[in-house]
Amino acid sequence: MATVAVKDVSNYLSTKQREESSKEVASVWAQLEDLYNRRLWHQITLLLESFVTHDSLQKKDSLIQLYNNFIQVFENKINPLSLVEIVAHVVVQFEDKREAISFLEKIEAKVKSNNEAVALCKVLAGQILLDKLNDQDGTKKLIDEIEKMLDEEDGITTVHGRFYLLASQLYRLQGKHADYYRTALRYLGCIELSKLSREQQVQHAFFLGLAALLGEGVYNLGELLAHPVLETLRDTDKAWLAELLSAFNAGDIAQFERMKPQWSAVPDLAAEQLRLRQKISLLCLMEMTFKRAATDRQLTFEEIARETRLPIGEVELLVMKALAQGLVRGAIDQVAATVHMTWVQPRVLDKQQISSMVQRLDLWCNDVSAMETLLETRAHEFLTL
Repeated sequence: MATVAVKDVSNYLSTKQREESSKEVASVWAQLEDLYNRRLWHQITLLLESFVTHDSLQKKDSLIQLYNNFIQVFENKINPLSLVEIVAHVVVQFEDKREAISFLEKIEAKVKSNNEAVALCKVLAGQILLDKLNDQDGTKKLIDEIEKMLDEEDGITTVHGRFYLLASQLYRLQGKHADYYRTALRYLGCIELSKLSREQQVQHAFFLGLAALLGEGVYNLGELLAHPVLETLRDTDKAWLAELLSAFNAGDIAQFERMKPQWSAVPDLAAEQLRLRQKISLLCLMEMTFKRAATDRQLTFEEIARETRLPIGEVELLVMKALAQGLVRGAIDQVAATVHMTWVQPRVLDKQQISSMVQRLDLWCNDVSAMETLLETRAHEFLTL
């Protein structure tokens, strides 16, 4: 893009003031001209960040003209991240989306000193590739680049939320349920839920629920169950999904089977009925192990078969799968038809599971107290042995 002369900038701003029929908007153009003449770059930046969202600039290529005739002149004086935030509105008006990506690449070169600004440029380019050009391979390449850049940042930046949203959209399109679940939860953790519309919240909750059920290796459902986004399903026709997630988290196979008319009406779930049954059986085994006291973790094949509603001949295979996936640790005694569990994978617990743990801690405290009393009353006997 050609360099704009200072004289041309003044002419552009003056013309915009004369052309504008709204006194309110005309005064903003006048403010911009005054701030520009006084070289107050920070104040111009703050004004531009709000002005680029004004309705009067959303027509045709108004924002592109604003960039070409004004912002371009002093863009090197603007905070790099603020510049990209402004450009995020400008790039929307490019009819040729390949040209929009080229424009972002030029901006990226200008803000290369700021890692966060560069990452945001790539996120914006990835959003265009995915939404407008349906280039999933190009989007994935950018996501990998951005992820490495953000891993180097301390804490959560303003770019993280938009990055996780982009990544989750790609993984949902590709049917990568586990990746979608991970990135969509992170996205919600980076934003204020109230900033999303009710419809958006319900959509996120529904897609997350499906991904939690279908995602390979996703067994920690407590984080989603504790998230306020799931509450948005309560008063909708999708309320059953929250109930189904609770059943999975508790390993409640009876409830899962009772709800079959509801979940089987969703094609994605109906098509994966066998995998869902295997998953809730594994969760049931985990819950059985979790509920047992540390001194009573020997489960018989019959107990497991009864709780999981599986034929006793399939119990050993179920336990082997749980051991192989690192969900539990222990040993199988084929002769005695028992399993001795020593560990269960940590999970985010719901209120009922926390209550169960509190009761077990109370019992443990009572046992310790009883042992302490025993030692106090019989210390003399022990010392004289």
